[in-house]
Amino acid sequence: MTAFDQPASFHVANAVLARWHHDPHALVQVLRETQAQTHWLPRDLLAHIGRAMGLPLAHVEGVASFYRFFHLRPVGRVRVLFSDNITDRMAGSDALLARLCERLGVKPGEVDAQGRFSVDRCSCTGLCDQGPALLVNHHQVVTRLDAARIDQLAECLLAGVPPEAWPAEWFQVQDHIRRADVLLQGLPAGALGLPGVLAREPGELLNEVERSGLRGRGGAGFPTARKWRFCAEADAADGQRCLVCNADEGEPGTFKDRVLLSRHADALFDGMTVAARAIGARTGLVYLRGEYRFLLGHLEAVLERRRGLGLLGRNAGGVTGFDFDIAIHLGAGAYVCGEESALIESLEGKRGIPRIRPPFPVQRGYLGRPTVVNNVETLVAGAHIARRGGAWWAGIGTPGSTGTKIHSVSGDCERPGLYEYPLGTPLAQILADCGARDPQAVQVGGPSGSCVPASGFGRAIAFEDLPSAGALMVFDQTRDLFEVARHFARFFAHESCGLCTPCRVGTELVVRRLDKLAQARGAGRGSAFDIKRLHELDELLHSGTHCGLGVSACNPLRDTLAHFGQAYTQRSTAASFQPDIDLDAELSSARRVTGRRDPGAHLKTEHGG
Repeated sequence: MTAFDQPASFHVANAVLARWHHDPHALVQVLRETQAQTHWLPRDLLAHIGRAMGLPLAHVEGVASFYRFFHLRPVGRVRVLFSDNITDRMAGSDALLARLCERLGVKPGEVDAQGRFSVDRCSCTGLCDQGPALLVNHHQVVTRLDAARIDQLAECLLAGVPPEAWPAEWFQVQDHIRRADVLLQGLPAGALGLPGVLAREPGELLNEVERSGLRGRGGAGFPTARKWRFCAEADAADGQRCLVCNADEGEPGTFKDRVLLSRHADALFDGMTVAARAIGARTGLVYLRGEYRFLLGHLEAVLERRRGLGLLGRNAGGVTGFDFDIAIHLGAGAYVCGEESALIESLEGKRGIPRIRPPFPVQRGYLGRPTVVNNVETLVAGAHIARRGGAWWAGIGTPGSTGTKIHSVSGDCERPGLYEYPLGTPLAQILADCGARDPQAVQVGGPSGSCVPASGFGRAIAFEDLPSAGALMVFDQTRDLFEVARHFARFFAHESCGLCTPCRVGTELVVRRLDKLAQARGAGRGSAFDIKRLHELDELLHSGTHCGLGVSACNPLRDTLAHFGQAYTQRSTAASFQPDIDLDAELSSARRVTGRRDPGAHLKTEHGG
């Protein structure tokens, strides 16, 4: 479609609605699949979808406006989105974006006059090991960008060459497995098959996971067996429980789940099936982040093969009465949906707003049913434990942090990629193995984790010392840690769901204060007052927000203030507070309304009045 054609767009929506049986819980999926053909979602189209699903327009429009991959105004038929993680910027993504815009004659966020293309930014795409990278139409990725590739890309866009005809090497995604341990090596040959595992009683499976000491690999580290038991013992009004795989790997700097999904999908689906057997679930859902849309075909093919083998569906794995299948739902670009209750809201076709707890998902989750949400790495570990035994897993790592952990390493190092180690491994060893170049700091666990200075490189990656969700971003001595913290602050402000005032307003105030300090360098406008306000905002966000996003939003700020304070003090040299706005300019709109042009309408006059 070259423009919004109402009858044609309605026809597209009708076909998509039929595939999803007009289920209002599938609203996010319907919007995604419809927009893939219509390019954007006009209000008339949203109203049509709402009528077909029995939903008010306000609800449909509210959902569509929440996710950054939905467009409520025209965009280019080919949409190019540059990954805007800090590692992409360090690799020169800003200059490459400017180069492409110059070649195309558009500005970031603009659509060219003929509606052919638009260029903009998006959050981290999970390709930090091969950036700078970009997304095309939200479902294709182009990696390893450089000036030559940008120039070729511009030529293709100007000539109207469709993405399907672009050079195949542009779309190559490498796994970059640098150090593999048990998970990245895959399930051992000759291991007990899934039907043999499932033949055990659910209680036996739960006991095995409990013996292993496995804790969630998504960052919180909650004991996996405890979560499963809570769900298994919860009252299920309709007798149904659900198992959800959180594959919304949205933490900037993390890409381990991407590789597990592409290389070890069978181990993931084995782990989901084991968990479902242990808790008594009949429904399995994978929430796949929108940026990983390019993996959908592969994952669907693996699921179809498994159904053909009898591992899914009625009497799954040959276990009479164990009916279990798995469906995949795609996200639409919302970092907050990595939080388990926000993810469930999205699965139900709503805005991804974290729920008030209790009740917890294990009590009342997807469609009100007891639900376990585990991330990809946790479930893959569960597949290994079910075959090798809990004692085997507990023998790896430390007593309080059993097993291995996969780390996504990027930034200033010679060998970015995946490194799997037993928990308890010192950070220094990982830095040595990846060829870190004169590092001054490492962001462990992504922006919501910890910024560790060189004095902390001897610390161990473990729940009892330095926990990590899996991302390690290395910053050498040339990097300005103030600018790193400012970049992360912008990320959190952009990704706030807006539910609670401390987060919605507080994250924006942090950005404004940091922007003032950035502009004040050498200008004498920053002062100790600004640093004090940043500390106060940190305390407010850490103690008064609704969910983990707000709690962790100031982690980079707090750590860099503590360990790299000079980066802030050199920007706050004014002896007293200096306003960060032009007060006289702020009155300009009032002067226009009243028609005042006389000197008295200004805060200051030529005579100093």
